[in-house]
Amino acid sequence: MHDILQPEGWAKPVGYANGVAARGRQIFVGGQIGWNGQQEFETDDFVGQVRQTLENVVAILAAANAGPEHLTSMTWYFTDKAEYLANLKGLGQAYREVIGRHFPAMAAVQVVALIEDRAKVEIQAIAVVPD
Repeated sequence: MHDILQPEGWAKPVGYANGVAARGRQIFVGGQIGWNGQQEFETDDFVGQVRQTLENVVAILAAANAGPEHLTSMTWYFTDKAEYLANLKGLGQAYREVIGRHFPAMAAVQVVALIEDRAKVEIQAIAVVPD
């Protein structure tokens, strides 16, 4: 399906892949935030918003007949690095419950703000469904 790219001699990353090679139908998921399908925030809790954001990504993949196992790349944007780091355990649990034990290539970036004032995280993703 996908090949994880791990250069020889490099330390194994935890919770992400350094690179992924894939071939097939590409799905580009626009930046998702922690509100529900009606564009309403149900929580201001950081982990809660991450969980909802991941559920939104999975819902878009499902609309393309794809699943979390097809994710090849994710970019996370969050507004508070300290809050992100303070919640790693809860983030890991939410990630595994929604995405599973599939770890695409990832980047995480702190930003000054997101377009929606209540949003604490935004995730953009790419998936590839094999031919």
